[in-house]
Amino acid sequence: MRAFAAALDAIPLALAENSGLPPIETLAEVKSRQANEKNSRLGVDCVGRGSNDMREQNVFDPLISKRQQFLLATQLVRAVLKIDDVITAGSLDD
Repeated sequence: MRAFAAALDAIPLALAENSGLPPIETLAEVKSRQANEKNSRLGVDCVGRGSNDMREQNVFDPLISKRQQFLLATQLVRAVLKIDDVITAGSLDD
């Protein structure tokens, strides 16, 4: 479960880094503000508009799209793990 959560952190880290912001500090600040302000719409201000509220910046990610991405990513990981299990089991026979 922790690895899955860490994988989700890769997206805002990459956004911050590609925007020239310090990635770890930016992610820590956004997460802290999300918890303190109880505002899940806060994200990385890539454009430098001065607001981390994605609604104010007109950034929308439909729930159905995000849900489908999570399901697809989970299925992909399961498929990779199954392939790894088959290869590992096959290498023991040699």
